[in-house]
Amino acid sequence: QVQLVESGGGLVQAGGSLRLSCAASGRTFSSYAMGWFRQAPGKEREFVAGVTRNGGKIAYADSVKGRFTVSRDNAKNTVYLQMNSLKPEDTAVYYCAADFFGATIGTSSRQYDYWGQGTQVTVSS
Repeated sequence: QVQLVESGGGLVQAGGSLRLSCAASGRTFSSYAMGWFRQAPGKEREFVAGVTRNGGKIAYADSVKGRFTVSRDNAKNTVYLQMNSLKPEDTAVYYCAADFFGATIGTSSRQYDYWGQGTQVTVSS
């Protein structure tokens, strides 16, 4: 089992930046493919970005390509989401998720075994 704790959310103006972190504890972090999802009020949870166990492959939702960067540091048991050029439509609760021994980057929330509690990101216009 793994425990995930997100941090770094907050209120930012459009065009600004935030860096989210997700710290993991428990089982070996490198055993998990990691994903970032978000959920806005009244909307379904959606995939944002993901990274394979060794960081060799990365995937992004089309809506964030070129603006967001996902990375992981297995030595620090942490995955990051650098968000630049933020837009009001990026406003949501952001969650990190872990897929135990995931061989690929899952874009469906069903593929993930563990979730953090979420961190709120609010982008004002």
